[in-house]
Amino acid sequence: MLTTMKTKTYIFHSDPGHGWLAVKRQELINLGILDKISSCSYQKGKTVYLEEDCDYSLFMKAKEEKGEDVKTRESYRDNTPIRNYERLSKGESCK
Repeated sequence: MLTTMKTKTYIFHSDPGHGWLAVKRQELINLGILDKISSCSYQKGKTVYLEEDCDYSLFMKAKEEKGEDVKTRESYRDNTPIRNYERLSKGESCK
């Protein structure tokens, strides 16, 4: 039996010091990982910006377990506004 993976493209935002993957909050809820996302990630509206060191890998693992492939497209800015967004207050700080 041939299994086809679903592929979705996400935007990876970065600046000279860090990076974040933009993911809709509802998708994190559907994956059952919203409560595991650290306070190092940010949020604005319905989008959560997953911090690259901890939360990005948690998301990727959850997607892999669901059989969903992830592609990223990079968006680089010297001064990203993401650092000014509200911190996600669900989880612990990134270790």
